[in-house]
Formats: sequence, structure tokens, C-alpha cells
Amino acid sequence: MLARPNFLVPADFPLDPSRRREVDVRIVSSAPTDAQVLGVPVTASGEVPEAVGLGRAELRALGFTASQGATLVVPSGSGPTVIAVGVGDGALGTGQLRDASAALARAASGFTRVASLLAEAADPEEEAEPVTEALVEGAVLARYRYDALKTDPTTVPLERLYLVGGGSDAAVQRALTLAHAGMLARDLASAPPAHLTATRFADLAAELGPQYGLEVDVYDREQLIELGCGGLLGVNAGSVEEPRMVRLRYRVEHPAGHLGLVGKGIMYDSGGIALKPGDVMHQAMKMDMSGAAAVFSAMLALRDLDCPSDVTGYLMCTDNMPSGSATALGDVLHMRSGTTVEVKNTDAEGRLVMADALALATEEGVDAVIDIATLTGAALRALGTLIAPVFGNDQRIVDQVMSASRRSGEELWQLPLDRRLRRQLDSVVADLANIGGPHAGATTAALFLAEFVGDTPWAHLDIAGTMQSDRDDAWRTKGPTGFGARLLAEFATAFAPTR
Repeated sequence: MLARPNFLVPADFPLDPSRRREVDVRIVSSAPTDAQVLGVPVTASGEVPEAVGLGRAELRALGFTASQGATLVVPSGSGPTVIAVGVGDGALGTGQLRDASAALARAASGFTRVASLLAEAADPEEEAEPVTEALVEGAVLARYRYDALKTDPTTVPLERLYLVGGGSDAAVQRALTLAHAGMLARDLASAPPAHLTATRFADLAAELGPQYGLEVDVYDREQLIELGCGGLLGVNAGSVEEPRMVRLRYRVEHPAGHLGLVGKGIMYDSGGIALKPGDVMHQAMKMDMSGAAAVFSAMLALRDLDCPSDVTGYLMCTDNMPSGSATALGDVLHMRSGTTVEVKNTDAEGRLVMADALALATEEGVDAVIDIATLTGAALRALGTLIAPVFGNDQRIVDQVMSASRRSGEELWQLPLDRRLRRQLDSVVADLANIGGPHAGATTAALFLAEFVGDTPWAHLDIAGTMQSDRDDAWRTKGPTGFGARLLAEFATAFAPTR
């Protein structure tokens, strides 16, 4: 079979460059002398810390009002450069501390050794461990840059972070594990389509998975035919690249439960026969595998996080391309579950590949299954780029997902799984159509997925809006955000079965 030419892709292209970005984080009682920068929290009123070296009137004259996230670089004749970090009225929660730490790290982007006093701004009711985790995550994620393809990278790495008055080393290691998961998800979503195909993603999973305590099974086209995965095969029909399904297994001796994770891995989405408009949307479609990137990255973190449950992850990987062999509008696919689906729009492909994996996960008898996908433009139009919708058929599972969201700082908003809209998915010729009407597209997509989980507790995250940021913003850097990787890892480690 033909394949896309790969002569432009070096054989040693680093698909996992995040392993090269190690940050030495140390808990200290005072700022060390080798720190190049000292980050000092400044409230919007009251006394200005002496370390800043300027008074309130001088700060205001420089335009610094100490609003949350504002920064001001104050050069010093001796000692470290001081960066004043606005904390508003102070008493910050962990989410605000994560953002403040990100603001400090970004303002110190030209320096490698940074000391932070931001723990002083924490709400007294916050425990030391979550505060430390938030400060580390914010700083490390904010300094992320994807430079694997630059011949002369100009990025100055953050090599050492001193937290003055922070928590424990265990909290630091947990935060670094979560931050690395987020960065790996960004790496994968940043890689060009020719560099990261379905087969290369599967190869990477097979290489890295065992190193992080995972069992890895890779299914090629023939095996997918044997499994009856008509959704994944139907989307892949127009491509010269083979599809891959990757099953990842994390196992513990006495599991508290068994969780299933499903990630959409459309390596590049042209829309298929229903070709997308020739606009900037095409440039973002290498990120259409962000759900699979989040599942993979989260699962690599489970061993280091001492996850107490068994977790099985599915990465459903293919590109969606137009050609003479592509699935046509009106074709009917036979899914793993036995359901027949009429394809009314080949650009509603993500739900097709996810459906096969959801069926497989429920066959395995998981206690709950969570899927994550860059699924609908409707999610973006409804909630924008900072908040992702979550749907589910079990409120207790949705509540656990929301709790994980609050811990990771990756915001979710629950939308209703309104089953009155299910009739929009009716088909004259098949059991189901893959798209509904012009309205409530995020809900009808979720209703489609719900058809494949039966009574298994399930939640669905639609990250189409949150998969990328158009600017540096708090812990999010311009480009892919890695949204969901840390959230899923947080969810898995605290997962409690509901049945």
C-alpha cells in the first residue's frame, strides 16, 4: 500500500523531547545567593515587601497596580533581579497561585535560576502540599516551548526553581510528574502530521509504555478488521497511512477499581470527503489527536503517582483524508458493538473512532469510562477557549471529574445530556446517524457516544475549544495546551467506583 513520503522526517526526530526538560526544584527557607531572580508577591493595598525596593507610589507611577497576574521587573544593583508579582488582595487559592507562578516564570524567561516567595500569598486555609504543587506546575508549564524543529532554539530553560517556605519534596515530585504529562501532551500535539502518524504514535507508545509500567498492545489494520472496528476503519478508508489502535494497561496488585480511558487520535483531520474550509482551521488539525495525547501522557504518570486503580486506555489513531477510497456521505459503517451507523458527514469522524473503543472498554467490564476528544466546534462556540464541557450518564462520576478539574486547574462546565435531542440521530437506513441537526452539536455528539457505553458509568470531555491557546496565558503557552493530561491523571489517582 502507498504511504505518505517521509523523506523530510529525520529518523531520529525526538517524539518525546519533554524528557530533556528537567527542572531542579528545591524547598528552601530563604532565597539562595545563586538565584538570578527573586519573585515577590505584592498585594493591591497595604505594605509593599521591603525586598521589592520600591514604595507603593513608585510602583503606581510605573503602572504596576498589583492586580492578579501583573508583573514588574525591578533591576537590582546587587543581588538577584526582583520581579514583583501582583496578587490582588492576597490569600490566593491553588488555581490563582498556579497562575501567579506562571506569571513569574514567564517574566523571568531570560533567567535559568528563579526563587519564589509566592507561597507567602497562599490562603491560610490551603494546605502546604497543594500550594507547592500549584507553584511548581505553574512555573514549569509556563516556561514550556516546543523547539524540537528549530535548528537554533533561543529558549532559555528553567533549570532551577527555589520555593521559599514551600511544602515537601514529595509534593514537588508529584507536581513535576503532572507537569511532564502536560508537556508531553503538548509535544505530541505540536508535532507535524508527517512527523507523528498513527503508526509512529503507536511505535512511541510501544517504546515508552513499558518504561513507565504499562502493558502495550498495538492493533494494525488486519487486527482491527478482525475486531470489527468499523468506525476506525471507516474514517481511515481514505488514507494511505494505516490506522492503529493502542491499548495501554496499568495494573496494581489490589486495585481499588478498574477505569477505562478513551482518547481521540485523529492525527490530521482534513474533514474527509466533507472537506474543511481552506482557512486557519486546517493549520490546527494536527492537534485533532489531543485527546489521545492526553490519555497517553496521563497513563505514563500513573506509576509515579501511585495510582491505586487498574486503568485501561485506548488510543484510536488515524488521519481523516479525502481520496477515491474514502468513506462517502451515505455510507453505512458496522461498528464493534454491532450498531450500524449512517455517515451523514465525514467531518464528524471523531465520534466514530471513539465509539469502537467505548464498546471495547465496556466489554472489558470497567467500572467507569472517561473519553476525551477534540470533538465539536459547538463546544468552542458554547464555552470558548478556557473551559471545556463535560457530559455524563452518572452524576457521581461527573462530580469526580469536576473535582479533578479543580485540582488541575483545567476548567470544566457540565452541560446537560438532554436525551430529548436523541431523535436527531435517527437514520432511515441504519441504527444511527453520525450527526444531528444544526443546534446543540456538542450535546448530540455526546448522545451519539452514549449509545456505545450502555449502563457503564461514563463521562465525556469535549476539548475542541481548549486544545490550543492563541497567546501565552497563565500556565497555558501559545499553541497546544495539553489540556486534559493532568486532569485525567488526577482523576485516575482519586477514582472511586460508583457501582
